[in-house]
Amino acid sequence: MSDATAPTAVTTVAEGDVAVVTVDDGKANALSFELIDQLSAALTAAAADAKACVVLGREGRFSAGFDLSVMTGGDLDAARRLLGAGAELGLQVFTSPIPVVLGVTGHALAMGGILTTAADYRIGADGPFKIGLNEVAIGMPVPGFAVGLCRDRLEAQWFNRCLQLAEICSPATAVQAGFLDEIVAPEAVRDRCVDVATGLAGYVHPGPFRITRTNLRGALAEELRTGLAADLGLFTVEA
Repeated sequence: MSDATAPTAVTTVAEGDVAVVTVDDGKANALSFELIDQLSAALTAAAADAKACVVLGREGRFSAGFDLSVMTGGDLDAARRLLGAGAELGLQVFTSPIPVVLGVTGHALAMGGILTTAADYRIGADGPFKIGLNEVAIGMPVPGFAVGLCRDRLEAQWFNRCLQLAEICSPATAVQAGFLDEIVAPEAVRDRCVDVATGLAGYVHPGPFRITRTNLRGALAEELRTGLAADLGLFTVEA
């Protein structure tokens, strides 16, 4: 049982019609069961209360991916459950009924990189940061749901390089590859994200947005959810 008095790593503030969600665990923003639950709850609340959502990482780190203490801890069932929870989080972003803008404040690796392919608009911090899917390089397969999300979003000439060959991008090459839409100075990420999200909240009509979301992404999301059980069954970790 978690300590109800423990500080949350995920906080939300309202700025006009925009919910600004910040993820900061004081470390690498590794996606644990608890962090995934907190972020999922924040996204659900934002979809109910706001017209657009910003998700920001902490300074220098958006997310290092899944909690490696679980993924490489020897409990394969726990690793698969965490992978499944992360897949559902990614699909929650992918099918969000309101626009989602990511502030990629630094390194975004593995599941952190996958999340960038699920959002509507991605603003990265310019600097010596690493963005991409390093699974094959650290002894894990790229899961099927991630393949589907990345195929939908990455530029074709980068797809094999980034997934099969685990090539990692700088922020500038991440724009070319399709992980990011633009880069700005690190100190400008938050304000730029809020500006973009505020613009989307002001001119995107909610009903047509939701219908178009289903038309554009509904079939793929259902396909990826249907294949998730088989995907998890294939997951292994190599030393």
